[in-house]
Amino acid sequence: MMRKVEVTAYNPDWRFKFQSEAELIKGVFKEEILYIYHIGSTSIPGLAAKPVIDMMPVVKNIEQADRLSGEMISLGYEPRGENGLSGRRYFQKGGNQRTHHVHVYEKGHPDILRHLAFRDYLRSNQEEADQYGRLKMELSKQFPIDIDAYIKGKEALVKEIEMKAIKWYKKEALN
Repeated sequence: MMRKVEVTAYNPDWRFKFQSEAELIKGVFKEEILYIYHIGSTSIPGLAAKPVIDMMPVVKNIEQADRLSGEMISLGYEPRGENGLSGRRYFQKGGNQRTHHVHVYEKGHPDILRHLAFRDYLRSNQEEADQYGRLKMELSKQFPIDIDAYIKGKEALVKEIEMKAIKWYKKEALN
């Protein structure tokens, strides 16, 4: 798909954009929401990223995300269902000028650990975060309007980091 690929230097405002949007999402999910995490590259200080805030609400019952789609639409989100990942409910905001991605999971889903491990590992391993950031900058220049090629170009390094991150997370963060 042809969509502009913009990767920028880390912006400390991303944390505040997450916090303000998280309040809106908590207002939609109310008592259904257990946690809401800032994930993805914008959650890692110092890391170059597409300026899109990735958020991960963890809910008691994933079916409630379907029921609350109308309220998410009223906040400007487009519901995308599982969007290729079983057990997830995905919402995006901003059309082709995306501002937020919301990845809703039910408590206990294994992808929750994967996302948190990736984030926390890169927060704790600056060298790996720098390598990932450099690759993203290079790919954004190589594929400035081809988001699919950009994503495919990151795939091998992301998988490599994810494997290390999950092993590290289980050993370090969960002790």
